Amino acid sequence: MAMVSSIGLLSPANNSYKFWEDPSFIKWRKRDSHVPLRSHDSLEGSLRYWYERSNVNFLNSNDAVWNDDAVVGALECAACWVKGLPFLQSLSGSWKFFLSSSPENVPANFFDGNFDDSAWDTLPVPSNWQMHGFDRPIYTNVIYPFPLNPPYVPSENPTGCYRKSFRIPREWKGRRILLHFEAVDSAFLAWVNGVHIGYSQDSRLPAEFEITDCCHPCDSDKENVLAVQVMRWSDGSYLEDQDHWWLSGIHRDVILLSKPQVFITDYFFKASLDEKFLVADVQVEVKIDGPKDSPEDVSSILIEASLYDNEGWHDCATNEGKVDLTSFNVANMELKSPPAGSLGFHGYHLSGKLEGPKLWSSEHPNLYTLVILLKDAAGKLLDCESCQVGIRQVSRVHKQMLVNGLPVVIRGVNRHEHHPRVGKTNLEACMIKDLVLMKQNNINAVRNSHYPQHPRWYELCDLFGVYMIDEANIETHGFDLSSRFKHPTQEPIWANSMLDRAIGMVERDKNHACIIAWSLGNESGYGANHSAMAGWIRGKDSTRILHYEGGGSRTSSTDIICPMYMRVWDILKIAKDPTEDRPLILCEYSHAMGNSNGNIHEYWKAIDNTFGLQGGFIWDWVDQGLLKEANDGTKHWAYGGDFGDMPNDLNFCLNGLTWPDRTPHPAMHEVKYCYQPLKTFLLENMAVKIQNAQFFDSTRAIEFSWVLQGDGCSVGSGILDLPAIAPQCSHLIELQSSPWYPLWEACAAKEIFLMVTAKLKYSTRWTKDGHVLASTQLCLPAKNAVTPHVINLDKGTLLSERVSESLIITKQNSWQIKVNTRTGTIDSWKVNDNVVVTQGVFPCFWRAPTDNDKGGGPNSYFSKWKAAFLDNISFQTSHFSTKELTDNTIQISTVYYGLPKDLLKSDDFEKVSEDSNSILFKVDVSYLIYESGDVILHYKVSPNIDLPPLPRVGVVFHVDKSLDCVKWYGKGPFECYPDRKESAHVGIYESSVEDMHVPYIVPGECSGRADVRWVAFQNKDGVGLFASTYDDSPPMQMSASYYSTEELDRATRNEDLVKGHDIEVHLDHKHMGIGGDDSWSPSVHEQYLVPPVPYSFSIRLCPISPSSSCQDIYRSQLPR
Repeated sequence: MAMVSSIGLLSPANNSYKFWEDPSFIKWRKRDSHVPLRSHDSLEGSLRYWYERSNVNFLNSNDAVWNDDAVVGALECAACWVKGLPFLQSLSGSWKFFLSSSPENVPANFFDGNFDDSAWDTLPVPSNWQMHGFDRPIYTNVIYPFPLNPPYVPSENPTGCYRKSFRIPREWKGRRILLHFEAVDSAFLAWVNGVHIGYSQDSRLPAEFEITDCCHPCDSDKENVLAVQVMRWSDGSYLEDQDHWWLSGIHRDVILLSKPQVFITDYFFKASLDEKFLVADVQVEVKIDGPKDSPEDVSSILIEASLYDNEGWHDCATNEGKVDLTSFNVANMELKSPPAGSLGFHGYHLSGKLEGPKLWSSEHPNLYTLVILLKDAAGKLLDCESCQVGIRQVSRVHKQMLVNGLPVVIRGVNRHEHHPRVGKTNLEACMIKDLVLMKQNNINAVRNSHYPQHPRWYELCDLFGVYMIDEANIETHGFDLSSRFKHPTQEPIWANSMLDRAIGMVERDKNHACIIAWSLGNESGYGANHSAMAGWIRGKDSTRILHYEGGGSRTSSTDIICPMYMRVWDILKIAKDPTEDRPLILCEYSHAMGNSNGNIHEYWKAIDNTFGLQGGFIWDWVDQGLLKEANDGTKHWAYGGDFGDMPNDLNFCLNGLTWPDRTPHPAMHEVKYCYQPLKTFLLENMAVKIQNAQFFDSTRAIEFSWVLQGDGCSVGSGILDLPAIAPQCSHLIELQSSPWYPLWEACAAKEIFLMVTAKLKYSTRWTKDGHVLASTQLCLPAKNAVTPHVINLDKGTLLSERVSESLIITKQNSWQIKVNTRTGTIDSWKVNDNVVVTQGVFPCFWRAPTDNDKGGGPNSYFSKWKAAFLDNISFQTSHFSTKELTDNTIQISTVYYGLPKDLLKSDDFEKVSEDSNSILFKVDVSYLIYESGDVILHYKVSPNIDLPPLPRVGVVFHVDKSLDCVKWYGKGPFECYPDRKESAHVGIYESSVEDMHVPYIVPGECSGRADVRWVAFQNKDGVGLFASTYDDSPPMQMSASYYSTEELDRATRNEDLVKGHDIEVHLDHKHMGIGGDDSWSPSVHEQYLVPPVPYSFSIRLCPISPSSSCQDIYRSQLPR
């Protein structure tokens, strides 16, 4: 009667009980959580399966697709998951689909086997239905996409109805049949042949049901019909308020699994190591499922467990068809007797020893294959299960987390499951692409934000060597905005649901070596339910540590201090707090939204030099843009609101280190540099110290090379002959014994740089040989004084002529400069009839605001800039004069007053005096124009002291569109800014203006290059304009773009940008940092701000021809 009653209650026709709004009802007839089951047919088959499944490397990432091809790719991947498993069958493919407006409005009896679904649409499974034209994606960060009224959800609740036919293979006759859903968002009911088989919530964990009695016999001609009803919203949605897209449907694989009547249903592998890590005690606890009507059938079973070393497999890869994988057996485990005097059943425990275990770590991801055999009393194989395991020890001592006894540093990133075309559906090649990029950029850890991810992700992290925090699918961030409702963690009615999610995660993922910490979820407050979760996990698994940031990141439910976005100075305070025993690992930091990740090197200065600081996880990995087709057929990355979704949080989903197609942002260079495990330092005595910051690997497989550069040109290079540097050790190269010493002694360059590079000698799973692991540039003092060459000016006179409001200065048959006498600036500049400058040189203090500039509401830099009219300045000329200093030199002097444009339109303008507070800037400019074509600009800038920190202090001008080849001597070759330039080396680089543009999905300030000494803009014939710092002015920030500052500020999408008629050039004496500690408060560190104080700087401009040497020009000096 209970089953009949439950079926009645869960019937779609029963409108009186909305079970999807009942937090106490989270599952029905759902099997207990367990590890992934594979049901091998033999020992050899299990080993062969893992042999093939572990045969992945960086080449597989080339198959990653991010466009419409991913739809088919996802189905192909789903079919591959069951390859080599005769007792598994994938149900992935095309399903019949109908979207109803609510659970109450689904088609009547659509779950019946004879229901006519011929008029329904088809939908690929796995998928999110919003990614195939049904309903709409919704992006929110904190706020729920529906009114907060737990546990109730909107009556308008899109509900997907699915139908799929299948047959049971004849070979499965007499076996039990399990139906396994890897993940369904958000809650669902399922029927087989019209029989209601179960209900489940939790959008990121499996749901499994036994359907043996519901299926037609194997030898029947009848097809079985699976029907599924998926509700977009349920009470479970209140626990799933993560900062990502709300997408629905059967988004992971659906699998049929066949098992014998008695079978292995779960197992937990553990290894404990002796003090010297030379012997491992290995054990596995096995759970057996037998017929419920005759439990005595399990009394005579035999259980065996063995470990096989995977490392030897690679040595015989060429003999794949002949190799005996069973020969790699290294340990066998035997069934242990229960403790003497113990009462009750204690489970099946097998144990053994492994001498000289190969330990798993991020640097050495050694794996073993665990195989468990279930046999009957006669020794006949009944069942076989297997998985990959690693032997490693995770522990905690005073202010340190240890892996295999060493305080590894977490160089991490947060990762959402996100594909721009298929949403939350996973493709193996795309997961591999993520891991390859992570490893190639020195990322060694990932936090699964904020839910358990696809099972293959864990297998790949085991293989590639990535430390992992596995996180429960719990986030209730939106409750922070409520004045009526407590966080669910404080309410008993949610306890079972929250605990179930933690249990489900641990039970599924417990055998993965990569997982070093379990997380209780994200941004869900703190309360008794978290304490219960922590207690259960600690009781279940003592081999890992616990993580939870909620409640202030220092509660009793976390074994590490794990704040998010805490400033450097504050993490240092905690690390030095003698009362705090736990290590600090930032669970989120360096918010990578748009042009960001400034200051990250400041964090790593602290982490690398402070006991108790052990790393962190950048937020986050990928821009969560979705591929959307515009009316003209073009496609672009869409963000919140682009689908008509309300409410939404706009582009706050775009905060990754990569674009949606995994093209790295320029900031990835800085991450790679800060995370590099090999550090190079220049000591006071000019000795070079190379430090191996790895914990387990020597430098035996690394080749070190050096390059000495003088003024950007190579002076010499070579391979360093170094001994292998042991982990956590260093090697010193004394100056006089170094191979660059004689070259440095003889070098007459003004600037000398030494670059030391570390490359891999051999290919690895994640990259090919020659990969640059680390690269550092050191500035050596100049050995020999350099006397600049003084230009000899011709005695021929310059011609100057006033025409209307223009002063035209000419050197016959060479160049012509037209100066506007009203504005006091250069209007145009021609060189040999080629126009090089099209709009004059003006002071500039504004930049197109970045996402970080806008963060903080009224306290943001952007708001303060707007309030101070920095975006709306007009420069009025109060003084203009010319003076012929000699026959070959003319001086032009101008004084500008920077005023709000609105003031100029009002009657108050006439009342403005020189000392008026309405004046934002006074700028004194002096031009020295030489007959050589050189123009020296001397600027004195006096800002109003009441102004906020300035975006920039510099000049802006426009060059002709034909001057699209940019060559510069400074930091590069990629985009860099004052607080994000550690990874950029000083050198001579070339780029087109087109390639300099960085296509952030939401435009803003971009394409800058830091510490530029000189820059040249040339056309295809080599004619153009040279610009450099002059006199004692320091290197400048430079950018060149087809897009004006106004255009970068106007457009809300990169594809909306409209190119100008020329190229806008910025040369900045000072440029404010871009920040990145977070994106919702002013976060540029003080040393990278530009305060409103007086500045003086000089810039040199001159025409160049194909034969010009920019370095020679830079080295030359004009007569005083």
